[in-house]
Amino acid sequence: MEHNHDPAKMLARAVALATSNVASGGGPFAALVVTADGKVFEGANRVTADFDPTAHAEVSAIRNACSSTATFDLSGALLYSSCEPCPMCLAAALWARVERVYFAADRHDAAAAGFDDAAFYSYFADPEASRLLTVAQVSLPISNEPFDLWQSTEVKTEY
Repeated sequence: MEHNHDPAKMLARAVALATSNVASGGGPFAALVVTADGKVFEGANRVTADFDPTAHAEVSAIRNACSSTATFDLSGALLYSSCEPCPMCLAAALWARVERVYFAADRHDAAAAGFDDAAFYSYFADPEASRLLTVAQVSLPISNEPFDLWQSTEVKTEY
């Protein structure tokens, strides 16, 4: 899909939104989703303002785009972020089927400002070596019941 939006202009818009978000009590991050048909949706970091650790700018922009267009599939969309997306935001972009991500500042710039996601990147690079979060499977006889029902359900929305 060919977009007519200049990445530098869209990133400048995201950076300006991030700056104004700080002034209104949010974090120094903002993002824009441009859908395949050219519609622009904004999102700003509201983690501390909304007491929501998932309210990152990219997730907010993706939520706004999806709810406004009544879809969970943003195939062909572009994501512009004022800063390099963290692993959660990258995963959200993957789930939304975003085509491409552009960012301005990088993770090192964020770390210098006190936002160090290095431990998260390390965790995903080698979860076994990380003591950040223990994740353990507990096998139950009923573990696959939701999947069995999903597979046998005739009317469902695949995603």
